[in-house]
Amino acid sequence: MDIERKREAVCRDWHARGFSCDLWVDPPGRRWEDFVHAVDELVMVLEGEMEFEVAGKVYHPQPGEELFIPAGAVHSARNVGSTTARWLYGYRKQ
Repeated sequence: MDIERKREAVCRDWHARGFSCDLWVDPPGRRWEDFVHAVDELVMVLEGEMEFEVAGKVYHPQPGEELFIPAGAVHSARNVGSTTARWLYGYRKQ
């Protein structure tokens, strides 16, 4: 399945579960450190190699693997690969 069709399928699922769904594109080496949100968040790597740290625990999800980040958890996202990473993120709608 190509990336755009995968994105559409995941976004349909997340919307049905009450989450938004947006695409983020990061070049190699990009780091987003120590974020906290008041709502639950989902992330999914579509392409590339990302590292997520959630409440001190490090994850390296494979493309297509969903990661849940609970509300209030300190978290970071890092492109640890040598190519551009494309990943989805969504927040629980209130």
